[in-house]
Amino acid sequence: MGKEITSRQQDYAQWYNDLIIKAGLADYSAVRGCMVIKPYGFALWENMRDALDRMFKETGHVNAYFPLFVPKSLFEAEEKNAEGFAKECAVVTHYRLKTDPDNKGKLIVDPEAKLEEELVVRPTSEAIIWNTYKGWIQSYRDLPILVNQWANVVRWEMRTRLFLRTAEFLWQEGHTAHSSKQEAIEEAEKMLEVYADFAENWMAVPVIKGVKTANERFAGAEDTYCIEALMQDGKALQAGTSHFLGQNFAKAFDVKFSDKENKLDYVWATSWGVSTRLIGGLVMTHSDDDGLVLPPKIAPLQVVIVPIFKGEEQLKAIAEKVNGITKELKAMGISVKFDDSDNNRPGWKFAQYEMQGVPVRLAIGARDLENNVIEVARRDTKEKISVSMDGIATYIKNLLDDIQESMFNKAKAYRDAHITKADSWDEFVKLLDEKGGFIAAHWDGTPETEDKIKELTKATIRCIPLNNEQENGTCVFSGKPSTQRVLFARAY
Repeated sequence: MGKEITSRQQDYAQWYNDLIIKAGLADYSAVRGCMVIKPYGFALWENMRDALDRMFKETGHVNAYFPLFVPKSLFEAEEKNAEGFAKECAVVTHYRLKTDPDNKGKLIVDPEAKLEEELVVRPTSEAIIWNTYKGWIQSYRDLPILVNQWANVVRWEMRTRLFLRTAEFLWQEGHTAHSSKQEAIEEAEKMLEVYADFAENWMAVPVIKGVKTANERFAGAEDTYCIEALMQDGKALQAGTSHFLGQNFAKAFDVKFSDKENKLDYVWATSWGVSTRLIGGLVMTHSDDDGLVLPPKIAPLQVVIVPIFKGEEQLKAIAEKVNGITKELKAMGISVKFDDSDNNRPGWKFAQYEMQGVPVRLAIGARDLENNVIEVARRDTKEKISVSMDGIATYIKNLLDDIQESMFNKAKAYRDAHITKADSWDEFVKLLDEKGGFIAAHWDGTPETEDKIKELTKATIRCIPLNNEQENGTCVFSGKPSTQRVLFARAY
């Protein structure tokens, strides 16, 4: 198998696309801007989804499902939300096709099958969900509602990139309803912690937790909490968001509850979500010029065993030994594959599993069998070592833990080395162009300054870190007084 992937130094964007295709994560589709998630990519998403789903359920959430279509009148009800998503909406206007009388092979839209009310294909589900909650909530006894849904959404993007930005993508969206402002804020913060925990302890991606500025907030939210990650090219990626929606959606859909004193009040809300763009973030954080590098906790396949043999006799002896190892690994909850197929040579298999980012590769030949050893190669560092087959399963279990930890540490060291302070405009621009990463700089707190910086440099305020250090200074752009540094970066 030819490697044929562009190097990161040569062209980072092309490296990313090559890698997604060559590693079998996704493919382009017949629908412009939409992708096909291939089985290997979907297995990765399933592992991520399953881990997150457990975390949601452990924090008291339940899953439900709401319609794909949102009546236009409902979509319009919360003005800021509607305005924020209006440019990305796909809209259904008719419900039938018919044969073109002038051209028998063609189908045309039946003008008589026009919908009474147009339907928006959901770009996000607040509208349809809050319209539903109106019927579920009468009193404080009905609260809180802690619901999540795993779904697809459509945001009509013109410039798309596999996983990072596609017209249709998979995600989860939590939508919760509460009887007090404090409880809703605590929920939004709790879910941010869940996302940070998942990113760091499962994906081995270090993140900065913070709040968005008014400019960058979710449309219809009072506050947007986020986790921001840094990719190997020095660009930031928003990896997850959790929104405190205040009473905006409750007011738009007239969702009230009677409290313990029998007084009527509007319900308090949150929404939060992560999507398949996490796969793009995972690829760009860890992978190298030889292919994917996947953290063991979410890798579709954690261990692959490749036999090196001549003839059936040798293979049979190797397989006998390997079956015992495979059983032990599976008993420890480790996913393992014994690749005894004879249609490709071992060297081809090595390159293939390296491209797919399998964390640990074992190779075993007839001589290894005689010496009771096995060759162990770890994907993240490329180190190879010959290890005794006695206690090999425990050795591999510990090795997988070590790989998980060292992948996180490597990414964190890179991230920490790319948070740089800038105290002047010249320094700010120079750092952006020459080093990239997060720039910690003073900002005067105005949307005008934020807009101007974005216009001149394409850098945005990624977040105001939680528990941010307060220090007096002057804004790098306007020179006006500032009380804290915020993190700027160019981003995906």
